[in-house]
Amino acid sequence: MEKAVRRIGVFTSGGDAPGMNAAIRSVVRTAVHMGIECVGIRRGYHGLINGDFITLDFDSVSGLSRRGGTMLYSARSEDFKSELGRERAVNTCKLLGLDALVGIGGDGTFRGLLTLADKGLSVIGIPGTIDNDIACSTYTIGYDTACNTAVESIDKLRDTMQSHERCSVVEVMGRHAGHVALNVGVACGATAVVVPEQAIDYENDLIEPIRRSRLAGRTHFMIIVAEGVQGGAYEVANHIREATSLDTRVTILGHVQRGGAPSLRDRVAATYMGYEAVRLLSEGKTCRVVAMDGESYVDYDIHEALAMKKGLDQQTYTVMRALTGLQ
Repeated sequence: MEKAVRRIGVFTSGGDAPGMNAAIRSVVRTAVHMGIECVGIRRGYHGLINGDFITLDFDSVSGLSRRGGTMLYSARSEDFKSELGRERAVNTCKLLGLDALVGIGGDGTFRGLLTLADKGLSVIGIPGTIDNDIACSTYTIGYDTACNTAVESIDKLRDTMQSHERCSVVEVMGRHAGHVALNVGVACGATAVVVPEQAIDYENDLIEPIRRSRLAGRTHFMIIVAEGVQGGAYEVANHIREATSLDTRVTILGHVQRGGAPSLRDRVAATYMGYEAVRLLSEGKTCRVVAMDGESYVDYDIHEALAMKKGLDQQTYTVMRALTGLQ
């Protein structure tokens, strides 16, 4: 029987995330195992438009799982938003003889794949973002490593905060979602956590927990803020300083959270997702997103995946409030 696909392209798009390289490795080696050729598209949709590619084989991805970042680079493409840009991307696929594309990234990556699917290309999406904000998947590649990096940084920061009796306001990534902030806050024993999904009640959610901690004998306080919170960490710090007169310092972890060797969880999840993506294509399936439902690997139609909504884990939020003495 003739293969559903003979040659596929793989690319990463949007923000990089630890584990993307492991996903690339898995896609390539699974493709080789199934007798499918693999081409790496560099710099995301920008590279797809401009024909920036590299052939990939079994040996070229050796040792890739332990490396952070993405060997295929990532870039945002304004040109791809135009009809002309999308036509050029399709023409590149035709020129290279690509039967299908595997895109690793977030919602923006999936929307781009959807426009290519509408032009007749077979596409599969793999969720890779440290924010864990892909609605169709309970877990996304890079989230665990980013959280561990934040925890390690905050643990070190706490040492100096204790020495100077300060209040530390730490901003972690999470432009539209507070998953990183909430779980890091629980892991670090934060005094309070501020996330974009919840309206800020400064008196009850921030100032009162600090006062209770001080009455209990604490002399240092750790506040975790997701970057998507209105006003960000500096506004939160100003409120705390004015209300308590504490020496309040802001630390923004920034892109350090995107770096580093991926954790075991991210390597394993990326490997399974890469395998599933190629398996789906080999079976003639298209316009799907590989996802996790709990600990199971599933797939959804891209239209369905993009229509889903995802909120904070309310159990984690409840635990966080209980441990900070909030009602």
